[in-house]
Amino acid sequence: MSTHDLPLSQDRAGPEGVATPAAAVIIPHYNDAARLGRCLDALARNPRPLPVEILVVDNGSTESLEPLAARHPEVRFVTEPGRGAATARNSGVAVSSAPRLFFLDADCIPAEDWLATAFRRIEGAQIVGGAVRIFDETPPPRSGAQAFETVFAFQQESYVRDHGFAVTANLLTWRDVFEDTGPLVNGLAEDKEWCLRARARGYRITYAADLVVAHPSRADWPALRRKWLRLTREGFALTGAGQGGHLSWLARAGLVLLSPFGHLPKVLLSPRLSSGAERLRASQTLFRLRFARAGWMLRQALGRPLDEA
Repeated sequence: MSTHDLPLSQDRAGPEGVATPAAAVIIPHYNDAARLGRCLDALARNPRPLPVEILVVDNGSTESLEPLAARHPEVRFVTEPGRGAATARNSGVAVSSAPRLFFLDADCIPAEDWLATAFRRIEGAQIVGGAVRIFDETPPPRSGAQAFETVFAFQQESYVRDHGFAVTANLLTWRDVFEDTGPLVNGLAEDKEWCLRARARGYRITYAADLVVAHPSRADWPALRRKWLRLTREGFALTGAGQGGHLSWLARAGLVLLSPFGHLPKVLLSPRLSSGAERLRASQTLFRLRFARAGWMLRQALGRPLDEA
């Protein structure tokens, strides 16, 4: 793992680098400068109870980050040539020194009290997952993908309480917990795998409803499809299905195929959808996606790559 200066610039540390930071906010980034700027603007509005180091770890974007670096001199920008958000996050941990680690995604907008709440919530805790609220970046009406995500995306409370993990779009921990657990693993569902590994070492994970970030919904079917192709690949790797667990993976595919019938009432009764048309589009996307995922899982069990799906 290595870090390099941004092209045409120095690795930048702002005035807060003079004081020992109490927390490092680590944000992986790749070719999404507009959303990253929105994230950094929101962080800049956050009161800081203690010194904070904000690190953007770029995966070698072709977009220049010089304008953002000039607009946010308090942010440290480094590059990590190894691809993947897990690699970028590991690099951010390695080049920082703060005892607290706060993980965000570049496309998330932290609430105006996010930092203050993060400091409060991590005290007495070991791993904390915060709420991830979905919003649309386009005006109404919602597309089927947006309506689907409004109901189903980022169920962080359920992830934490029912499944024992939190997504790194809004996750807090301590450096000693991270180092004892080990780095995030690229190519898996890295946040889930890391949290389960941490829990196996005896660390506790808690949910904080008042630690809030907003995340944009996927705007259309191609964006939603890319997300779930990636998650299906990562899930296959995480479960070890590629090492002989094909029958269990086929059984899971069967459950995915049947799952939209069980989840349809959640769409039809969701208070988050504002019209019958939205519920219809969300329902159509629910069936389309789950049937597609079942097909992808079958391809994996047969040893065929999903890149061709």
